[in-house]
Formats: sequence, structure tokens, C-alpha cells
Amino acid sequence: MAKPPVSSPEIAPSSPSAQAGREFEALLNLSEMIAQQRDLKALFHELSNRLHAVLQFDFLGMILHDPARGMMRLHILVTQQPIKHESPEELPAANSPSGWVFENQQPFVIQDASKDPRYPEFMQKMQAAGVHSSAILPLTTAHHRLGTLVFGRFVPQGISELEIQFMKRVASQVAVAVDNALNFEAAEAYQKQLARERDRLQVLLDINNLLVSTRDPAAVFKGIVSSLKPVLQHDYTSLALLDSSSGLLKIHALDLPGNFPVQKAELTVPLEGSPSGQCFAGSKVLITRGKEIDRYQLDVMRFFREQGVQAICCVPLITHGRTFGTINLASRNPNAFPSEDVELIQQVAAQVAIALENALAFKEIDALKDKLAVEKLYLEEEIRSEFNFEEIIGESPVLRRTLAQVELAAPAGTTVLIQGETGTGKEIIARAIHNLSPRRERTFVKVNCAAIPAGLLESELFGHERGAFTGALAQKIGRFEFADRGTLFLDEIGDLPLELQPKLLRVLQEQEFERLGGNRTQRVDVRVVAATNADLAQLVADRKFRSDLYYRLNVFPILVPPLRERREDVPLLVRYFVQTFSRRQNKTVEYVPADVMDALVNYPWPGNIRELENLIERAVLLSTGKELRVPLSELKPAAISLASNLSTDSPLSSLLPASRSSADPSASISTLQDAERQHILRALRQAQWRVSGPRGAATLLGMKRTTLQARMRKLGIKRPV
Repeated sequence: MAKPPVSSPEIAPSSPSAQAGREFEALLNLSEMIAQQRDLKALFHELSNRLHAVLQFDFLGMILHDPARGMMRLHILVTQQPIKHESPEELPAANSPSGWVFENQQPFVIQDASKDPRYPEFMQKMQAAGVHSSAILPLTTAHHRLGTLVFGRFVPQGISELEIQFMKRVASQVAVAVDNALNFEAAEAYQKQLARERDRLQVLLDINNLLVSTRDPAAVFKGIVSSLKPVLQHDYTSLALLDSSSGLLKIHALDLPGNFPVQKAELTVPLEGSPSGQCFAGSKVLITRGKEIDRYQLDVMRFFREQGVQAICCVPLITHGRTFGTINLASRNPNAFPSEDVELIQQVAAQVAIALENALAFKEIDALKDKLAVEKLYLEEEIRSEFNFEEIIGESPVLRRTLAQVELAAPAGTTVLIQGETGTGKEIIARAIHNLSPRRERTFVKVNCAAIPAGLLESELFGHERGAFTGALAQKIGRFEFADRGTLFLDEIGDLPLELQPKLLRVLQEQEFERLGGNRTQRVDVRVVAATNADLAQLVADRKFRSDLYYRLNVFPILVPPLRERREDVPLLVRYFVQTFSRRQNKTVEYVPADVMDALVNYPWPGNIRELENLIERAVLLSTGKELRVPLSELKPAAISLASNLSTDSPLSSLLPASRSSADPSASISTLQDAERQHILRALRQAQWRVSGPRGAATLLGMKRTTLQARMRKLGIKRPV
């Protein structure tokens, strides 16, 4: 407080009655002014101007009591000459004249500050400010105490008792005015607080309605930004979610200006070295201000600083105790994001976290639904094109050895390479591996590498993004994604183009790939079972197949035996196919002639099971009765030589070419046992396979029933199924 260069003008002496009239008039004017004023500064300015006509003083001040801190604080000081105060002066209530007045409710008068022994520290401050005399009076209403009113003089003139009495009357009226003004300010502050709370509750309600009405994260983010900006001043907003595949925070939504320098389709920030990453790792609010922002060496942070950003607030998105992202705000105001704003952001973040988790879950569900719909169509197509039998038929030792290898390989997740001639049932073996593995509840997907053009095979295997090539009008999911957590069967792997082999090798080694035309890495968990009828080792030697891919496929090789090496299984396969095609074609074929079965067993079957299946299907179609009539003439010449030992009167002879059914001197003579077997078979067929009875085969042959049954067991004759 500095001493002004001049003092208040002297009031001209007057009679006591005239002075009393002026004081009374001043009090009336004061009452009118108090009724009109609500602003304390304007009130004291007007009060000072009007009181100067009846009272001599150089400054007028108001000191209010702060009960929370126990301090007497100077709130308003009006002087003839402006006095600059950097901050309001305050003194402890227990060690100041104002505190004494507040406690005792009595005036405190200082006639000469240089001679007054009370409160020496206070008196020294008054002398340094040039104050000679002062009167401190209580500001008290009928309800409570407010503080003190201070009159001061710079001139060496004391304060009379009459002046003190007038000051007390002024103080009593000013107390009412101050109380009203403080109550009015408190009411205004309360109204502002209510309006602020109303606006914030409206923000929460708007965001809640938005979250209920949409599941699109981008739309949710735009709604959040538009709702927050009116009540929470900030300049930039972003939403960061954890990308589990890369371990980085991916910026999914940005509210940034058009001159933002980063033009990447996908913006990511690390967990270390970024405010959002630090907030995510600690799962708590992070506020960074000023030069603290410069320690984050990121392009986006440098851009913020260039744009004048002074404060950044990051709030974690937490649901069920799990943090999965952050919502980030930036402001050019260094004092932005006070505690009440942070509390609002946290409430918004709690809502957003639940909504985003639901939105991401719905997005994943929609993706799975789309994938399941595509898988359903694929599986329906697979069912239509699937083999006609659902299990492996056969009991031969070579087949049992193959199945033992299947049992060893199935529980493991290793890659299996199935080798064998065409038509041996390699896909059936692959399905058996899948069905016996822990992946049996997931999809078994097959791809014939030889049946798809090389230009489309990459898209078929790995999928493609929209616009990846001419005609790619929509995103397509590849077979590897269909087979996620299941089994992918690559048939005819030897025909895979060389340019695709490195990408397949990467999937086998890393279990990841990119769709055609995309840059996002897709991770899958797929077990690959490959099959081929080619010699891959020779293809590697001829540089037509990559050696590293061959070694990666050939982890567990399984060789499927050809049908000529498992002749014991031919009768079982024949009966199975007869039953299947008879039911499908609504036929009544019930048995296979023994000579026909012998011919089928001894045929080498270069086309393996597929050739046998096709032959039996035609045979069932040609059969008009209960006996299977096989068109052996369609078989290769090896079948004719095998059937040449059949007698001309055999039922099979009618199916053979005429040149072979006639007598041939060079034809070998059948054994007695074969002739006996054929004779018994003819009798059984004539008797419709009845052994005993008047019309049974035993009666026709003139034998006892038990003797015939013994001969049938010896010759291996069984009634066809």
C-alpha cells in the first residue's frame, strides 16, 4: 500500500444541527443506494463518494472473515488515489485489530499509529503506508457476523466520538448491504453451478441416448465430441483402443484439423513414450501440461505443440476391471481440465467404455455371423460334393497300418502330408485326421489346388480386399480364415504355383498372412493337411517345388495304399457300394455272384476305389433283379484274362465278349474245387439261397443239409448281403 501524494479535503466546520442533518441525509441516501446496488465494488465506490460530503477520510475498506482458514482478508479498498495491490492483504484473526473487532464486536480506533502500542507489527505497516489514524468497526447483521469496515486518514487528525457514532450507523447499514450482496453472489454462483451441473447431466444423457441408439464406434465418437465441446472447452479429441495383435494403441477416431500432417490410414502409438500409452498402462487419468508434453517424441505430440497445445488429458476406458483403450483431449489453455472437468470426462469414459465394448462385441458377432453364413454355404456345397461314404471301409493289414499312423498324427497339431495314387481316398484319410483331433468341433475346409486357376488361387486361399483387382467389388474371406481353429486340406499340393509357395510357407511357419490388396496382418490358428499323388521329392529335384515348403509339409508323411495292395477289402467295398447305390436308385440288388466277386477281387484297379465305385454304380443301374450284373467288358484287358478260366455256361459268360466266351484250346482248365464251387453256387441261386427244404439247394444237389453247409464253409461260399 503506497502513500498517496495528497490528502482528503477538509470539511468546513458547521453547527452541530447542520452536521446532524447532513449525516441524516447521507444515511437516507445510503439506504436508497443499498436497496439498488448488488455489486460490492460499485456499492463501496458510491458509498465513498457520498460519505465524503459529511465525513473526512482518505480510504474506505472492507475486511471479511474467512472461517475455514481463520484469517481476516481485505476484499475491497476504495481510495482517492488508486493503490495497486498485487494480491489481497490478509492477517490472522488472532493477531490483528480486525480480528479483535470481529471477536469483541467493538470499534477499534487508532488516533495516532506512531504512538499506539497495540499490535506493533500492524502499526508499523500502517506507518509505512502513511496512515495516521483509523477506525475499524464491526460489520454485523442480526443473523451473523461478516467482518469489519475500516475508515482511514493520511492526515494527522484524530477521529472524534461523534464521527465514530456516525461510522457505526454507516457500518450497520453497510453490513446489511454486504450480507445481501454476498447472498446474491452466492445465489448466482449456486445458479451457475446448478446450470453447469444441468448441462453436464444433459451431456451424460445425450451420450447415453447416443450409445443406446448406435453401435458404430465412429458415430459414437462424433456424438461424444459434439456433446462435450459446449460444456468442456478443448481443441482436439481422439480415441485409442488396444490392438491385441500388435500390442499398440490404434487411433480409431480423431477430431483434428485439416492440416494434421499424419495421413496414414491407420495411426498407432506405442504404450511406452506416449501419454495415452502411459494412461493405459497405469489405468488412471493422466494430465500433461506445458513443457512436459515435449518429452514425448511423437509426430502427433510435435504437431500439438506447434498448434499451441498446452494441456493433454487422457482418461482410461475400463470395463470389468480391464483397460482396453483411452479417450484423449488436448487444449491450448494451460489451465484446462480442472478436477470437475476430469470428473465429467471419467463419467463419460465409463459410459463410452461399456458402449464401445458392446459395439466391438457386436462387430465381432456380426463378423462371426457373416463367417458362419459363408461357412454354411461352403459346408452345404461340401456335403453335396462329399464322398458317398462316411467312414473308411476295409480290414486289410496295409490299411490298418495306415490307420495306425492316422491315430498317431491326429491328436497332434503337426502338418501331415498324405501321399497315394489317385482315387485311393486321401481326402477320407484327411477327414479322419480332423475328426480324431481336438479341432473336430471346428470347420474342415478343403481346397483343390489343381482345380482353381493360378490367378484366382491366392484370393481363394487368403481372401482379398475390396478393389484389390478388377471385379473385386466386396471383401472376401479366404479359406485360411474359414479354417481358423480348424483344419485346412490342400489337395493336389504338387500343383501349387511357385509364386504362391512362399506365402503358404509363411502361413505354415508364422500362422499369419495379408489378404490380397490389404496391408493388415491376419492371424489364424490352422492345421494344414496336404495331399498329392505326385512325387514331391522329384518335383523338388526338378525345381518345380520349393524344398523348404516340402520339408515344412513333410513333417508326418502318410502313404495310402492302392486298392490292388488291399484285395481283402474289395468284397467289403463292393457290398457297401451295392447297398448304397441300391438304396439311392430304389433297386433291390441283394447279392453278388461269386464269380463276379472273384473277378473284381483279382482286377488291379488302376483307378483304385474311385474306379470301383463308378463301376458298381453302373452295375446297380444295369441290374434288373436281385443279382448284381457287372459290365466286366468295360474293364481293362486284365479283367478279361482273369475271367478266362470261367466256364462257358457260367452266368458271367454272358457279360464277356463273344470271342472270349467260345472254347479256346489255350484256355486253362479250372480245378475240381472251382467247378464244385460254381456248381453249388448255381444250385443256391436257383433255390434263391434256401439251403434246406423241398426246394432247397441240398435237395437239388442230392446232399444232406449239414453236408452242404460244410462244403460251403470249406469253399468260402457266403450268402451275399
